[in-house]
Amino acid sequence: MFTPNLNSIDRILRLIIGIAILSLAFFGPQSPWAYIGIILILTAFINFCPLYRIFGLSTRAK
Repeated sequence: MFTPNLNSIDRILRLIIGIAILSLAFFGPQSPWAYIGIILILTAFINFCPLYRIFGLSTRAK
């Protein structure tokens, strides 16, 4: 399907930041922009970032 392009540190950081941003939808200013956290959480789980592919980046060791 997709070639993984995230290493474990990148995945953990995306998950933590995604949860923090998503929590703003429930406990913070309740802005719809907080749902961007879902994107970070999904990319952490599928181990693939489409923007990294577009720019030719990868944090995964070769």
